[in-house]
Amino acid sequence: MSRQAFEAAAAHAVAALGPVRAKDLAGCFALGRSRAYTRQALRVPEAEAAVTDVWDTAAEAGISGMEAAAYLRGFVAGWTGRRDEVEVGTVWSGPRTQNVPVRAMAQALVELVREAREECIAMTYSARPYPALGAALADAVARGVRVDVVVETLSGAGGLLGGPEPAEAFQAVDGVGVWHWPEDRREERGARQHAKLAIADRRVLLLGSANLTASGARRNLEAAVRVQGGPAPRRAAEHVRELQRLGILTRLGRPHRTS
Repeated sequence: MSRQAFEAAAAHAVAALGPVRAKDLAGCFALGRSRAYTRQALRVPEAEAAVTDVWDTAAEAGISGMEAAAYLRGFVAGWTGRRDEVEVGTVWSGPRTQNVPVRAMAQALVELVREAREECIAMTYSARPYPALGAALADAVARGVRVDVVVETLSGAGGLLGGPEPAEAFQAVDGVGVWHWPEDRREERGARQHAKLAIADRRVLLLGSANLTASGARRNLEAAVRVQGGPAPRRAAEHVRELQRLGILTRLGRPHRTS
């Protein structure tokens, strides 16, 4: 097995794990940890095949643990540098045109959640159960991602929202923190929680018009901007966290399912 095969496997593993877990993998190699120990320490099932490839190609190419660790840390540094470059694109749901290729809202939203390795934040006005998003959120929680969703409430919407409470859309996903803007913390009468966004690891920001519903992701004509890298995703996440810290946003208890 060639050294080039190991380099390709290491680069792929860093992209699959993200910088924090990839540094953990490098530490395991440097300390001579076993495969079983490393698998337990990383706890990223979806990246297990990529990690196995690193082990296999390193062994077959005769690369030591310390050398493998150095490679991995180098790839992390390069990956982090690329991550800080800003990429901006538009995302749409609804009708498509033949001459203008666009990225689909549903795909972009689910991909953002799947990319998260440490933190995922979402805000929405309305919400309804959307199986693809629910499955992605459940997977994120299972791999140790902190997931918080901020919703409006029927009372807060002042009669402008119908049906069940938006928080019910996330009732089936254990481990998701659901937050709201209490009416007694709203400085002006009639103010609404109308923000619609999603953030992964303070690195990717999806900001647009769509609610977290199947209609918003697929059927309606909605538009969003996807920002990867740069300060915007980080500052958006910091703003939400500060609103939580100050008690402007507070946790909702698990809603009672309406009949």
